[in-house]
Amino acid sequence: MEQETMLKEILHAFKLHAEHIDQRFEQMDQRFEHIDKRFGQMEKRFEQMDKRFDRLEKKVDGVRLDLTDTQKTTNFLLGKVAHHEEKLLELSLQHQ
Repeated sequence: MEQETMLKEILHAFKLHAEHIDQRFEQMDQRFEHIDKRFGQMEKRFEQMDKRFDRLEKKVDGVRLDLTDTQKTTNFLLGKVAHHEEKLLELSLQHQ
């Protein structure tokens, strides 16, 4: 009879321990779900940032093209001005 009581107490202790372990696993599952949710939010944010960087890159490319065109136009006009200055110098030398 005493052995039976001891076995029941041991089984009861195992049962309590198993319940405690189950609770701990449930808590860990909840934490992991929270972490998964946060990672999902972070991934979504990174996707948004990627889209914004892509748009920004396109804008910068457009500005770069505009600057290149402006530089070409400026170089062309500077060449024309230099050419006209040469002609003016020639004309002024001829009239001296």
